[in-house]
Amino acid sequence: MDLTKQYFKYVSQNIFGLLGTSCYILADTYFIAKAAGTDGVTLLNLCLPIYNLIFAIGSMIGLGSATRFAILRAQGDEQAHRYFSNGIFWACILAVPFVLAGIFCPEVLLRLMGGDAQIVGLGVGYARIFLLFTPFFMCNYIVSSFVRNDGDPSLAMVATLSGSLFNVVFDYIFIFSMGLGLPGAALATAISPVLSIAICSLHFLKKSNHIRFLRQAPSARLLAQSCPLGISGFVGELSSGVTTTVFNLLLLRLAGNVAVAAYGVVANFALVATAIFNGVAQGAQPLVSRCYGQNDRQGAKKLLLLGTGTALVLAAVLYGVVFGFTDPLVAIFNSEHSEQMALYAHTGMRVYFAGYFFAGFNIVAAGYLGAVNRPSEATVTSLSRGVVAIVACSLVLSALFGMNGVWAAFPASEALTALLTVLLLTRKPRLE
Repeated sequence: MDLTKQYFKYVSQNIFGLLGTSCYILADTYFIAKAAGTDGVTLLNLCLPIYNLIFAIGSMIGLGSATRFAILRAQGDEQAHRYFSNGIFWACILAVPFVLAGIFCPEVLLRLMGGDAQIVGLGVGYARIFLLFTPFFMCNYIVSSFVRNDGDPSLAMVATLSGSLFNVVFDYIFIFSMGLGLPGAALATAISPVLSIAICSLHFLKKSNHIRFLRQAPSARLLAQSCPLGISGFVGELSSGVTTTVFNLLLLRLAGNVAVAAYGVVANFALVATAIFNGVAQGAQPLVSRCYGQNDRQGAKKLLLLGTGTALVLAAVLYGVVFGFTDPLVAIFNSEHSEQMALYAHTGMRVYFAGYFFAGFNIVAAGYLGAVNRPSEATVTSLSRGVVAIVACSLVLSALFGMNGVWAAFPASEALTALLTVLLLTRKPRLE
């Protein structure tokens, strides 16, 4: 199949799969807003950074190990088969602190994230349940990444969408029909990756499967070789958590819980936007890694240009939708019809989403750098957009312009990172 056709096949299927994942978080927010009002949205927004950290670890191990697998397979190296089982083992090990926190002290985490006594009381059951299922969230990233990199992106997409559909349907059933409330929302979210893993596992029964699960002790060396190649995925997920945490704390100081609820609306739609661009980056990654493994310099460059162009087009479409339908989108999660929250979220949506013209390029470029075995540059780009620039811009701009400065911090930090990313891409050959 022509490289361009392969690109659009992989990218489109990966976008749909990741959109499914982000949409079940939107469903959570919608049903929680119906069940618990503004406090429920505030709670979910305080929990999002914890989700982001869990997803970031799973994404780093999954993308990094699967990229290493794809490169070594293209080179005919038998060592490729060691990375799958090693990734699964390490995900289970790194999930242990989250599981222990869920068992013994979920309320401590909620207080650390800025929750007051009312929010903590509302959210203990919710936080406990999703923390207990941390191993499944992490392993879902790993299994789907390997299945996609082993030439079966369609099954990975079906698995993700099926898990998301389950979550949406059972959100309603558990929260309202069975009367479980917010713990029911957490239970629906927690079971969905279990279903996704089960469906992805069908790939292992196919003749075309090249993934092997080996009985071996967890290897820190293999993990260290993998993680740098998945750093863009790690920081991409973690940046959402860092941004959410910093914004929550600033907004609590500036305008209280209502402002955090407004940011909860912005953040949930931002998850959908980020999923779209991650879909472009992760969809292209197996093809870029294969080109790199086969020393196909022109093919890798072509994929970078296709990814960049796709990201810019999608950013334009996305901003057009947000700008044209700002108020109806905000109203979906404003079950109490709070005028103050609607006003805050209206401004936030329009300012914040301008940043995706730069963020889309940064996400695609960071994924490319990781896929061609340039982890240090991928790390610099990812850390700039995910931690350094966003924290600096939010602190400075909020001090100068208040809440509008908080919203403007995202586009400002992404624009600064885009300049750095262009420098990294052009200062030396894209393939080494």
